[in-house]
Amino acid sequence: MDDKQIFTKILGIHLPWYIDRVDIDEKAERVDVFVDHESGIRVACPECGKFYGLYDHAPERIFRHLNVCQMATYIHVRPPRVSCPDHGVKQIGSEFGENGSDMTFAFERHVIDVAHECSIEAVSRICGITWDRGWNAFDRAVSRGLGRKEHRIPKRMGVDEKSFARGHKYESLIYDIDRSTVEYVGDDREQESLEKYYRQFTPEELATVEAVAMDMWDPYIAATKKFIPDGEKKIVFDRFHVMRFVVDGVDKVRKEEHKVRLAEGDSILKGTKYLWLWSKEHMPEYRVAEFKKLQSLDLKVSRAWAIKENLRNLWDYVYEKCMRNYFHKWYWWATHSRLQPMIDAAKTLHRHLDNIVTYSKHRITNALGESLNSKIEKVKRMACGFRNREHYRIAIFFHCGGLDLYPVPPASPTMAFKTC
Repeated sequence: MDDKQIFTKILGIHLPWYIDRVDIDEKAERVDVFVDHESGIRVACPECGKFYGLYDHAPERIFRHLNVCQMATYIHVRPPRVSCPDHGVKQIGSEFGENGSDMTFAFERHVIDVAHECSIEAVSRICGITWDRGWNAFDRAVSRGLGRKEHRIPKRMGVDEKSFARGHKYESLIYDIDRSTVEYVGDDREQESLEKYYRQFTPEELATVEAVAMDMWDPYIAATKKFIPDGEKKIVFDRFHVMRFVVDGVDKVRKEEHKVRLAEGDSILKGTKYLWLWSKEHMPEYRVAEFKKLQSLDLKVSRAWAIKENLRNLWDYVYEKCMRNYFHKWYWWATHSRLQPMIDAAKTLHRHLDNIVTYSKHRITNALGESLNSKIEKVKRMACGFRNREHYRIAIFFHCGGLDLYPVPPASPTMAFKTC
């Protein structure tokens, strides 16, 4: 079996294509495979599918293929063109790689697989390509996936912001809670950022939204109430962001008490910050005894911690009325604690109570958003940051968009040809 036969098998070449010659450069560790087609073929117009005689050939294209025996492999081919009376001169779709790409379908799939695991710089090094070619494959994959993406708005969606760079530069993320995918990435975190997403959909489509999880950020609230029918009843404030107000209150109480005690020569609260911020189940075993000792003392922060821990029970209730009743009892306790940071936190939550108790109906949180944010942060660190927003968006969609990224070769490569 000669080189032509071997590579015909390896590459899966079918008539009317055949391998004209194979050049192997051992020193450069490179294989060049030159592919041609039989003479006298008729070519189908890619627009109407009608067959006409061969018009001419487009300039030679060189596709990078998967390595063969650790040698970089390149396929050389001149794509035929057809002259259709109705549609003019057209080049047929490539059977080796996508138009606009210099990689075969198989090699581009390999690049995408590697890109899922590491940075573009590492992809370029592992696959033996330049950074630009690696990024182009990355960019094409996202464009391909977004083009195939179904136009729809999630029934249960989440809205969150993600820091893009230092200096309070943010991106607004919209994600599908049920599919665990990022649906949209918008500039900044203003009202317009979310409204731009909502404007893509008709009033009928917007009416299908059942619930929107978010933090207590006024621009997001205003945009949702403006576009989503009955939006004020569908907004669910994320429980973790709600708890953040109370947790911050506990920390402020600790700081104030620690400052007073230090002035009196008492440093018992030194190094205890996270003991009061952790929940019971997350507290390290080796610090449990220390925490119990602190709880036995008459500390203001201990009372603040008890208030914080009791609020967590709010989300165990199934019915809205029960949630409201529990909150009002907790609110009385917090506002009569004589701990100003806890009073301030309780009053803030009281103002937003209507969209806290909507959790009883929709049972959603922004936990998925926090998980996706962690994944995005990992991608950002892996890339050592991004210099522009567009590259940042592309990376988010690639890793978190749930897109169909892979190029698809023609279902039947020989359909575009007919032997005379």
